[in-house]
Amino acid sequence: MENKILKKGKKQMKIHRINPCKRWSDVTVFNGIATFTEVADSDTSADIKGQVQQIFDQAEASLALIDSDKTRILAVTIYITDFANFDGLNEIWDSWFPQDCAPSRACVKVELVDSNLLVEMTFTVAAGKKYLL
Repeated sequence: MENKILKKGKKQMKIHRINPCKRWSDVTVFNGIATFTEVADSDTSADIKGQVQQIFDQAEASLALIDSDKTRILAVTIYITDFANFDGLNEIWDSWFPQDCAPSRACVKVELVDSNLLVEMTFTVAAGKKYLL
Protein backbone atom coordinates (compact mmCIF):
# COMPACT_ATOMS: atom_id res chain seq x y z
CA MET A 1 0.00 0.00 0.00
CA GLU A 2 2.68 2.51 0.89
CA ASN A 3 5.08 2.39 -1.99
CA LYS A 4 6.99 5.65 -1.85
CA ILE A 5 8.59 7.79 0.83
CA LEU A 6 9.56 11.44 0.32
CA LYS A 7 12.04 13.13 2.63
CA LYS A 8 11.47 16.65 3.91
CA GLY A 9 14.27 17.64 6.23
CA LYS A 10 14.51 14.79 8.71
CA LYS A 11 10.84 13.83 8.46
CA GLN A 12 9.67 11.15 6.09
CA MET A 13 6.36 11.85 4.40
CA LYS A 14 4.67 8.78 2.99
CA ILE A 15 2.45 8.55 -0.03
CA HIS A 16 -0.28 6.01 0.73
CA ARG A 17 -1.73 4.34 -2.36
CA ILE A 18 -4.81 2.31 -1.51
CA ASN A 19 -5.57 -0.59 -3.88
CA PRO A 20 -3.10 0.48 -6.56
CA CYS A 21 -3.13 -1.12 -9.98
CA LYS A 22 -1.24 -0.34 -13.17
CA ARG A 23 -3.37 2.70 -14.15
CA TRP A 24 -4.68 4.15 -10.87
CA SER A 25 -5.08 3.79 -7.13
CA ASP A 26 -8.50 3.80 -5.52
CA VAL A 27 -7.31 6.51 -3.13
CA THR A 28 -4.01 8.38 -2.85
CA VAL A 29 -3.08 10.12 0.42
CA PHE A 30 -0.18 12.50 1.07
CA ASN A 31 0.36 14.46 4.27
CA GLY A 32 -3.21 13.85 5.42
CA ILE A 33 -4.88 14.96 2.18
CA ALA A 34 -6.57 12.28 0.06
CA THR A 35 -7.77 12.31 -3.53
CA PHE A 36 -9.96 9.86 -5.37
CA THR A 37 -12.23 9.79 -8.40
CA GLU A 38 -15.60 8.12 -8.74
CA VAL A 39 -17.91 7.25 -11.64
CA ALA A 40 -21.14 5.29 -11.65
CA ASP A 41 -20.04 1.68 -11.90
CA SER A 42 -23.05 -0.41 -10.93
CA ASP A 43 -25.63 0.95 -13.42
CA THR A 44 -24.36 3.19 -16.21
CA SER A 45 -27.85 3.25 -17.75
CA ALA A 46 -29.17 5.26 -14.77
CA ASP A 47 -30.20 8.90 -15.21
CA ILE A 48 -28.11 11.72 -13.72
CA LYS A 49 -29.68 11.39 -10.27
CA GLY A 50 -29.00 7.66 -10.22
CA GLN A 51 -25.40 8.10 -11.36
CA VAL A 52 -24.72 10.86 -8.83
CA GLN A 53 -26.18 8.71 -6.04
CA GLN A 54 -23.95 5.80 -7.12
CA ILE A 55 -20.93 8.12 -7.02
CA PHE A 56 -21.82 9.31 -3.52
CA ASP A 57 -22.37 5.73 -2.31
CA GLN A 58 -18.95 4.79 -3.67
CA ALA A 59 -17.41 7.95 -2.18
CA GLU A 60 -18.67 6.94 1.26
CA ALA A 61 -16.87 3.60 0.87
CA SER A 62 -13.67 5.39 -0.23
CA LEU A 63 -13.95 7.80 2.71
CA ALA A 64 -14.24 4.86 5.10
CA LEU A 65 -10.97 3.44 3.73
CA ILE A 66 -9.15 6.55 4.97
CA ASP A 67 -11.02 7.00 8.25
CA SER A 68 -12.89 10.04 6.97
CA ASP A 69 -16.45 11.08 6.12
CA LYS A 70 -18.36 13.50 3.90
CA THR A 71 -18.02 16.35 6.42
CA ARG A 72 -14.25 16.28 5.74
CA ILE A 73 -14.47 16.71 1.97
CA LEU A 74 -12.49 19.81 1.03
CA ALA A 75 -13.20 20.11 -2.69
CA VAL A 76 -14.91 18.29 -5.54
CA THR A 77 -14.31 18.68 -9.25
CA ILE A 78 -17.38 17.61 -11.20
CA TYR A 79 -17.09 16.56 -14.84
CA ILE A 80 -20.55 16.60 -16.43
CA THR A 81 -21.38 15.70 -20.03
CA ASP A 82 -24.51 17.84 -20.41
CA PHE A 83 -25.48 20.96 -18.46
CA ALA A 84 -29.12 19.96 -18.97
CA ASN A 85 -28.38 17.49 -16.13
CA PHE A 86 -27.10 20.21 -13.78
CA ASP A 87 -30.34 20.59 -11.78
CA GLY A 88 -30.60 16.82 -11.21
CA LEU A 89 -26.98 16.72 -10.05
CA ASN A 90 -27.59 19.61 -7.65
CA GLU A 91 -30.71 17.97 -6.23
CA ILE A 92 -28.77 14.90 -5.11
CA TRP A 93 -25.75 17.02 -4.10
CA ASP A 94 -27.87 19.25 -1.84
CA SER A 95 -29.50 16.28 -0.10
CA TRP A 96 -26.23 14.37 0.43
CA PHE A 97 -24.13 16.97 2.23
CA PRO A 98 -25.00 17.87 5.82
CA GLN A 99 -25.92 21.50 6.56
CA ASP A 100 -22.90 23.85 6.36
CA CYS A 101 -20.53 21.12 5.11
CA ALA A 102 -20.56 21.75 1.35
CA PRO A 103 -17.00 21.73 -0.02
CA SER A 104 -15.51 23.99 -2.65
CA ARG A 105 -16.42 22.74 -6.09
CA ALA A 106 -15.89 23.25 -9.78
CA CYS A 107 -18.13 21.89 -12.50
CA VAL A 108 -16.93 21.55 -16.07
CA LYS A 109 -18.58 20.18 -19.18
CA VAL A 110 -16.64 17.32 -20.76
CA GLU A 111 -16.83 14.32 -23.02
CA LEU A 112 -16.13 11.17 -20.99
CA VAL A 113 -14.48 8.08 -22.44
CA ASP A 114 -17.57 5.92 -21.74
CA SER A 115 -20.53 7.58 -23.47
CA ASN A 116 -22.93 5.99 -20.93
CA LEU A 117 -21.36 7.98 -18.10
CA LEU A 118 -23.06 11.30 -17.42
CA VAL A 119 -20.79 12.50 -14.62
CA GLU A 120 -17.45 11.87 -12.94
CA MET A 121 -16.21 13.44 -9.69
CA THR A 122 -12.78 13.91 -8.17
CA PHE A 123 -12.70 14.41 -4.40
CA THR A 124 -10.07 16.07 -2.21
CA VAL A 125 -10.49 15.06 1.42
CA ALA A 126 -8.93 15.46 4.86
CA ALA A 127 -7.96 11.89 5.79
CA GLY A 128 -7.82 10.37 9.27
CA LYS A 129 -4.89 10.81 11.65
CA LYS A 130 -2.98 7.68 10.64
CA TYR A 131 -2.41 9.27 7.20
CA LEU A 132 -0.69 12.43 8.46
CA LEU A 133 2.81 11.04 8.05
